[in-house]
Amino acid sequence: MDLGALSLGGLDPAIVGLLSLAALLTSILSAIVGMGGGITLLALMLVFLEPLVAIPLHAVVQLVSNGTRAVAQRRHVDWSILWRYALPLAPLGWVSLQLAETIPPGGARALIGVFVLLSTWRPAWLLLGTHPGETNPALRFFGLGAVVGVVNVTFGATGPLIAPFFLNLGLTRFAIVGTKAACQLAGHAVKIVVFGVAGFTFPEWSGLLGLLCLCVVAGTAIGTRLLSAVSEASFLVLYKTVLTGVAAYLVVRYAGIAAWSTAGL
Repeated sequence: MDLGALSLGGLDPAIVGLLSLAALLTSILSAIVGMGGGITLLALMLVFLEPLVAIPLHAVVQLVSNGTRAVAQRRHVDWSILWRYALPLAPLGWVSLQLAETIPPGGARALIGVFVLLSTWRPAWLLLGTHPGETNPALRFFGLGAVVGVVNVTFGATGPLIAPFFLNLGLTRFAIVGTKAACQLAGHAVKIVVFGVAGFTFPEWSGLLGLLCLCVVAGTAIGTRLLSAVSEASFLVLYKTVLTGVAAYLVVRYAGIAAWSTAGL
């Protein structure tokens, strides 16, 4: 048995190299722009991996990514927000897993592609008419945790969905970064536990996970150094262009396949 191939999930070395480069570049993106790297990486992973493989692997990588930011800003984390948000995540994570398992892989890819496009170009639509700034903060994050709990495993990357809820609370930018990272850390941890209990074999992917996590840490360090030297406006244009292209590819390629499969043709 080739243990090296096993730890990479049997992926071609060229794909492993491409995903490693994507992890590096998307973590640089997050460090410079402040968000967007996680959902971009997931969209790229879905080009090569089934959703029920890409999402748990992505959760491990993002656990490391958000964990480093949460630790760096640990003194600024608002724990009253964190525990309210985290409380409903675990029990509703099982609901999300059942939902994810009922959706055909092609349909899941297409739905995530649609979610990515909305989060990039029409983020307000994801709020479904709610106004985070007008909601009682205590209820705001418990309710948000419940919603994320239901879609957490199904869609994989919920950062763009939760971001608006941290505004208008009087938090410093350090508290926003640290608390949001801690909340996302909790969401990714729940996904890992849910997939682990459901039988996902993380050790088979240990080599790939190790490479991606190293690239994420390196990208964060590089992006932090580039923060003052790179034009955020230029980077945002590049980010939206790449993300839109990948998401459109997922929708165009897999929406038709999902419809064909559902029709039983």
